[in-house]
Amino acid sequence: MGTGMLAFLSLLPIIAVAVFLVGFRMPASKAMPISYLVAVALALFIWQVPFANVAAASVNGLVVAGTLLFIIFGAILLLNTLQESGALSTIRQGFTDISPDRRVQVIIVAWLFGSFIEGSSGFGTPAAVAVPLLVGLGFPAMAAVLAGMVIQSTPVTFGAVGTPVLVGIQNGLAVNSSITDDFLSLATVIGGKAAILHMVAGALIPLFVVALMTRFFGKNKSFSEGIKMWKFALFASFAMTIPYVIVANVLGPEFPAMIGGLIGLIIVISAAKKGFLMPAKDEIWDFEDKSKWDSSWSGKLEIQNIVHKSGSMSMMMAWVPYVLVGGFLVLTRLDVLPFKAWAQAWVLSAENMFGSGITASFQPLYSPATIFILVSLITYFMHGMNGSAYKKVVSTSLKTTLAASTALVFTVPMVQVFINTGGGAAGYDQMPIELANGAVALAGEYWPFFATFIGGLGAFIAGSNTVSNMMFALFQYDVGSQIGVNPTWIVALQAVGGAAGNMICVHNVVAASAVVGIVGREGEVIRKTLIPFAYYAFLTGAVGYSIVWYSQKGLWNVGSLIVVLIAGAAVYIIASNRKRMTTIVQNNRTISK
Repeated sequence: MGTGMLAFLSLLPIIAVAVFLVGFRMPASKAMPISYLVAVALALFIWQVPFANVAAASVNGLVVAGTLLFIIFGAILLLNTLQESGALSTIRQGFTDISPDRRVQVIIVAWLFGSFIEGSSGFGTPAAVAVPLLVGLGFPAMAAVLAGMVIQSTPVTFGAVGTPVLVGIQNGLAVNSSITDDFLSLATVIGGKAAILHMVAGALIPLFVVALMTRFFGKNKSFSEGIKMWKFALFASFAMTIPYVIVANVLGPEFPAMIGGLIGLIIVISAAKKGFLMPAKDEIWDFEDKSKWDSSWSGKLEIQNIVHKSGSMSMMMAWVPYVLVGGFLVLTRLDVLPFKAWAQAWVLSAENMFGSGITASFQPLYSPATIFILVSLITYFMHGMNGSAYKKVVSTSLKTTLAASTALVFTVPMVQVFINTGGGAAGYDQMPIELANGAVALAGEYWPFFATFIGGLGAFIAGSNTVSNMMFALFQYDVGSQIGVNPTWIVALQAVGGAAGNMICVHNVVAASAVVGIVGREGEVIRKTLIPFAYYAFLTGAVGYSIVWYSQKGLWNVGSLIVVLIAGAAVYIIASNRKRMTTIVQNNRTISK
């Protein structure tokens, strides 16, 4: 069978997702079973993978789905605990004291706090922490999920203390021992290059977050109200990405997102408290009253303004649980400390299931969920809660978690079947590789534009930048060598695309939606996140093309021209928006007179 046909067949499970989930707006609980059946049929009858392998991959998917549900439960449990103890009310007031403007709040919580959590834990944890916190602050659940997904881009390559680089890229390249003797150094160099690419595209991510929020969830349905915050958005972006790039290229891939997020938080909150780039009092932006929200915006996670039994709680006491979460995540992810080895020591596993060579495993103590549950219990005692309130917390959290189970039970097994289709009797490579082979046949010298989208596709399918890098790193390196360019830049593009793919990854969206109780609306979220994903992948692809072909084609090549056009478009949109908003303000003042 030809490369083109194999690539098309490999695309069918993804087409099924696009058609039913995004196009027909089916909930994931109905669309993903269809995609799963398509993947199984292709694996059995086209790739001719043994039934035992398909069954083992499906079981492994169920185990992974169970670990995700465990994380979802832990995240919801912690949020509900903070609500019942009165801490959430204090945290909400704290953000209001910084600025009541929702545009400022979403940048601080989603972009900066989310980047720190991504750097310390990864694997979707920011959505489990930042998204419910936004809901607790009074954001519509759909807006919180959208914000949480869009920021799942720039920090992701260095999430979980550098796992996508140290595990994904390093292990992916190590399959070919002829490349180098030191894969760790090579992966570190690639990580540094990826950070530079991320800084370019990440410059506009906070602005995307606020513009999408005001467009889809504001009273006036206006991009303009979000774009108006461009100065603060760019300030917040560079407050994170400048230290992020420095750390990536000086210290290595473990700490860029974590340190960048933390430094960004300190700089931006300090500046905001002093009024730097803050909107004027008459320009504060907020959502309309909840009674006027579209019914699809709200989830089953109901946030109540419960005050601590003493009548008040200090800001420090209210934030201690989140400080503990960040601290425990860091302590259990650093190789230089013994806690990581202790947490990973207990492994529940089923090896070589059905003789397939596929192993399902789970590390309960290493899961972020265990930290969430532990901190929830600490909070129970620290905040002086009573037993009946905590019983309500556990019951409510379980009900919300169960609502997500149907979608994940089919989403993750589909992914596992898709990526475990190698070694079949037909002799074809696994579906993701055949799909990439088809793209190579079309791309030629323009591969840098495709490299990021292939990385994004890998993350969209697998739900992980690490897995995407592991699947495609060597493939991308070989393609770079074949077309005669520096292959490390091509692998860096893979890493960047894989990070951006988290914005549109189905099971990440399902997990984030489940945390705030909007299961069934995943397609709506993905339709909105496709815009920033396309921007991110296309811009970094253009930058990559310009870099790798600079020595042969000069500075003004296709990539450079596209970068200039995108930058010019951004400047034009911001400048024209400023004039438009000035006119609106003047008209409003005339009417008021």
